[in-house]
Amino acid sequence: MLPKIDVPIYELKLISNDKTIRYRPFTVKEEKLFLMALESNDTESTIKTIKQVINNCILDEVDVNSLPMFDLEYIFLHLRAKSIGEEVQLKYKCNNDIVTEEETKKCGNLVEFSFNVLEVEPIKSEKHDKKIQLSDKLGLVLKYPTFELIEKNKDKQDVEGLISTIIGCIDYVYDENEIYYAKDTPENELVEFVDSLQTKDLEKIKLFFDTSPKLEKRLDFKCKKCGHEEEINLQGIQNFFG
Repeated sequence: MLPKIDVPIYELKLISNDKTIRYRPFTVKEEKLFLMALESNDTESTIKTIKQVINNCILDEVDVNSLPMFDLEYIFLHLRAKSIGEEVQLKYKCNNDIVTEEETKKCGNLVEFSFNVLEVEPIKSEKHDKKIQLSDKLGLVLKYPTFELIEKNKDKQDVEGLISTIIGCIDYVYDENEIYYAKDTPENELVEFVDSLQTKDLEKIKLFFDTSPKLEKRLDFKCKKCGHEEEINLQGIQNFFG
């Protein structure tokens, strides 16, 4: 029987709750799964594969479905760095308009550049707050949408999807006397509660989603052909490895 290969173990602190998890690098088999998902250009397939790879590589008891998307992305960036390498090669097509007397056309030059994935850090807004004060005596505390919740609501209409997402993200409602946990509350009561919110309340909740932590990397781009310069903003797994 062939000997087993020793696998290094790393630690990473999650963005959402500061919990430290242990993980191992992914294997050649798992790398193939990820590359196949990327080549398919199917976001849903890519995310599902990432979830599968993360689930395989995390050594602690973690429910991957309960993790916010930004935690999934953050874990995977570090997994990728420890498994394949920190440097990622990207290609970007210059979209600068070249104007001549005859016509206007895009430059179209393909520029290759690289960046270190470990330099991608979560951006946290100072305006972000899980606690939403609805009145002097009433408020609620939200939790981040999970991969499972996003999957559940992805095919719903805008308003229906928003309401369903808000309900799924309520941790608890509170007043001056008591705390009412969503997990212990019948769904019809949660629906009735959200339906009774005012527009100004929805704006406060929307601010929570808009200012939630996100992974972002800004890169300075310069085309070697036409000299055009711009700032590229990378967000999302496919953007980082596309």
